Amino acid sequence: MLKISIQDEPNLVTMKLEGSLAGTWVIELEESWRTVKPRIAGRPLRVHLAEVERVDTAGRYLLALLRDRGVDLTAEGVVMVEVVRTIAEDWPDSPAQSARRKNAAKPKAT
Repeated sequence: MLKISIQDEPNLVTMKLEGSLAGTWVIELEESWRTVKPRIAGRPLRVHLAEVERVDTAGRYLLALLRDRGVDLTAEGVVMVEVVRTIAEDWPDSPAQSARRKNAAKPKAT
C-alpha cells in the first residue's frame, strides 16, 4: 500500500509518500503526479519519501523520471536517503535540467 499526501503551500507543493513504492503503487504515484503537476503554477514540487519502506525497480525509474522533470526528491532514514542519492548518481542531470534546478533555487524578485 502507498499513501500519498499533498501539502499545498504558497511556495512549494510536497507529495509525501508512506508505504511501498512497488508494483501497482508506482502507477498510483505517476497518476497522482500527473494530477498535481498542472496545479503547481510554477512552484517547486517535492516528493518526500517520508515513511517509504520499499522501492522496486519501477519505483526507482519513476523517481528518476520525476527528478528529471524537475521534481525535488527528499527522504528520511538511511535506506531511502541512499535510494535518493543513488538515483541522483545513476541518472545525473542533463545540462538543461541543471539550469532548471539552478533557476528554481533562485529567489524571485518582488
